[in-house]
Amino acid sequence: MRELFKKLRKYEIKIRKAVNNQMQGDFHSVFKGSGLEFDDVRPYQYGDDVRTIDWNVSAKGHGTFVKTFKEDKEQNVYFLIDVSASQEIGLEGKQKSDIAKEIAGILCISALKEGSQVGMVAYSDQRELYVKPAKGQKHGYYAITRLFDLKPKSLKTSLDKALSYLLGLVKRRSVIFLISDFVDEGYDHHLRALARKHDLIVIHIKDKLETDLPMLGIVPIKDKETGKTRWVNTSSATFKKHFQQKNKDHSSELKDICKRNQADYLLIDTQEDYTSKLIKLFKIRNLSKKKA
Repeated sequence: MRELFKKLRKYEIKIRKAVNNQMQGDFHSVFKGSGLEFDDVRPYQYGDDVRTIDWNVSAKGHGTFVKTFKEDKEQNVYFLIDVSASQEIGLEGKQKSDIAKEIAGILCISALKEGSQVGMVAYSDQRELYVKPAKGQKHGYYAITRLFDLKPKSLKTSLDKALSYLLGLVKRRSVIFLISDFVDEGYDHHLRALARKHDLIVIHIKDKLETDLPMLGIVPIKDKETGKTRWVNTSSATFKKHFQQKNKDHSSELKDICKRNQADYLLIDTQEDYTSKLIKLFKIRNLSKKKA
């Protein structure tokens, strides 16, 4: 575990330096609270935005009142990590599950360094792990160790249940990193709701085996989540084209949902250098916060 933390810290420092060098030392804005939280009410004044009127208070008959807000500077950061069996695809040490956990670990260290409270949820088709939000390096080590030591009880996936659980759990607007291979259906509604309520970053983990099957003839393919095996002809041009198009369409649809709902989207292949992708993501988020 010591070597793991050494590796994660090395990558975190690399990302931080790259962002700071190119964004004039403004790395902290990536995790800084950008929202407003309710503070109090005061009597309506000419020129006030009518959208801030508190109709419940005003209805009591003592005049028209508007809500006042204060900047929400302390940011909560949550990680929702898919730990279903479909994540166990790829080369040894480079499976989707390995990359997902490493990325969560690096971002966890980054968020804690910026003074954020960090919480963690691991989900299959049930909650496998919940780490309550807290601050500090000790908390980070605890959360990351729990995640890497986790042995999921279920092999199945239910992103819909995972997103619904998080929506019920996190009441206050937070930064949420959703890390999954998104091999599931029927979760769109809750994904949109999560994006509307929180600052959502979707990290889509894929492996080349899912998009570029080698030509091995007729071979058995086992679904790790259901245990069922089916025989497919990997040398068939029709099958290969259909397989690649299906995966391409799925990524495009997910990216489009994120774009339309103001969520960040990042696609990472298990065989590529994910630190450069994370640096690019942080730059984009940094610029968007400066413009806001």
